[in-house]
Amino acid sequence: MLNTSPTKPDKPVLTIRLCEPRGFCAGVDRAIQIVVLALKKYGAPVYVRHEIVHNRYVVEGLETLGAVFVKELADVPADGQPVVFSAHGVPKSVPAEAAERELLYLDATCPLVSKVHKQAQLHVKRGRHVLLIGHRGHPEVVGTMGQLPAGTATLIETEDDVAGLMPEDPAMLGFVTQTTLSVDDTAGIVAALAARFPDMAAPSSESICYATTNRQEAVKAAAPGAEVFLIVGAPNSSNSMRLVEVATRAGALAGHLVQRATDIPWAIIGAGSTIAMSAGASAPEVVIDEILDAFRARFDVRIELVRTAEENENFPVMRSLRDTPLTNADMAFVNGDNRPVVAFGGN
Repeated sequence: MLNTSPTKPDKPVLTIRLCEPRGFCAGVDRAIQIVVLALKKYGAPVYVRHEIVHNRYVVEGLETLGAVFVKELADVPADGQPVVFSAHGVPKSVPAEAAERELLYLDATCPLVSKVHKQAQLHVKRGRHVLLIGHRGHPEVVGTMGQLPAGTATLIETEDDVAGLMPEDPAMLGFVTQTTLSVDDTAGIVAALAARFPDMAAPSSESICYATTNRQEAVKAAAPGAEVFLIVGAPNSSNSMRLVEVATRAGALAGHLVQRATDIPWAIIGAGSTIAMSAGASAPEVVIDEILDAFRARFDVRIELVRTAEENENFPVMRSLRDTPLTNADMAFVNGDNRPVVAFGGN
């Protein structure tokens, strides 16, 4: 029988430059793994002070497993269950309060954030006033400032702040930075500080973390000529927001932050376009796949991989959790490769 049904036209072509590295970093992997391992070892609930990482998909997935997210330690009952501190780090007062209440706590602070804490403390030990380059109110900044005695640190957010800085002893200054800043913005602030205070001491090693730098370099390589640059991440994720800024500065005509496929700005994405895509360090790969699938439903998608670095870093969890086994499904969730319901179904 002759088929007289109309033929469907071919989908229009869309080129997507997909950045690599993108998404989860070793610090995020470690933090999520700590919560999953704690749930395995101690059972639910496991309390988590603040978002373990800045991504609602991850947070909601952990909630389905029995994690309970709280704002402060005062919200944690004395029921013998552990509380986990987020990857962004906490002030010294938080573990001190936990110890005073005899709470079992697990510190998921990223080792690279802990390194900044130590660098800041070393400046103070050597008699320097600390200049912390970062964003006011960000949990990492709150945590770093909370490592130091009152009055020994000043937050620097912009080059204008540098111009208005009047230290007691210009010869005794040392700086550190939030790990998730724009490399270029930070370089400008550091240069301005060095011009005013030539005796200022630098940290013993770079404060901005490898993952932040690597993702920004990949975005710079993919941005020129892209009509739209999509960054998968959360609006409260500093490193994701910096990627949007880097994309537009590097040549993309428009940069957009998207949390899920429902956020794709379809109105400005036309047939034959070249767009680019990356993801912040707390965005799971499953969300990236979801967004790519949404594009494939509308377009004949051609993927161009833009790879600028290879990441093999691995940060081990604390000793108390290392003997707790993880299944392949557990690891799929930890690595952001599966949806929580699928990854943990039947376990």
